Amino acid sequence: MKHLVQKQLAQSIATLQAVLADEKISDTLVTIAQLTAHAMQSGRKLLVAGNGGSAADAQHLVAEFVVRLTDNRPALRAIALTTDSSILTACANDFGFDQIFARQIEALGAPGDIFLGISTSGNSKNIINALHQAKKMDITTIGFTGNDGGQMRDLCNHNIIIPSTVTMNIQESHLALEHILCMLVECFYFNPTTAAKPCLHSPLSTTGHPFATVDTARPHSSQHPLIPNSFRPQTGGPKIAPFPLERRSEKW
Repeated sequence: MKHLVQKQLAQSIATLQAVLADEKISDTLVTIAQLTAHAMQSGRKLLVAGNGGSAADAQHLVAEFVVRLTDNRPALRAIALTTDSSILTACANDFGFDQIFARQIEALGAPGDIFLGISTSGNSKNIINALHQAKKMDITTIGFTGNDGGQMRDLCNHNIIIPSTVTMNIQESHLALEHILCMLVECFYFNPTTAAKPCLHSPLSTTGHPFATVDTARPHSSQHPLIPNSFRPQTGGPKIAPFPLERRSEKW
């Protein structure tokens, strides 16, 4: 069975290499990150939805935004539309499973928000309906798909389409890009100057973050360039000052 392990790993690597070689994917991801950071700075939020493994991705990605990806920083506004079992079952029972995300966007969304729909096929009906609802509300739409983008391709303002037809490989690439999306948003939100010159090709710094300047003399996240002084851990423990709401629109 060892050969099967190696074969599957090689297939995963080949898909990621195809993603890496597609400059349009990288360019689109940067654009999406800029839009998301700007929306959050303006008091708006990111809404994310998907089915099955993509539902897990939605929750995973939102956890990175609300809690943190690598370093301590203020929370970022993001909501997974896949988590409230009462809303999901009530809507599925009363209006149908195809409406479970559209209904939540109608309730929670606002003009200027960002909606990210994740579907490996690009044809999930509840994501399609959510995109139509988002469009009605002037919410920017992003699709993470595979295959050829499916129906979502023409409904989204921005598309990340993984060049694969294998579901698990599409999901693996989605997750890698979702982590990078969060990293980019952190950079654009907290340090636009640094974001203008990302060092993706550089070795990781002592903070473990590819956007940090490599400096072996620096300690851990207490001197991370993405974290404003007022939010850095104080001596004696990683205490973070409360984040005043009126500062959310400021650029550091």
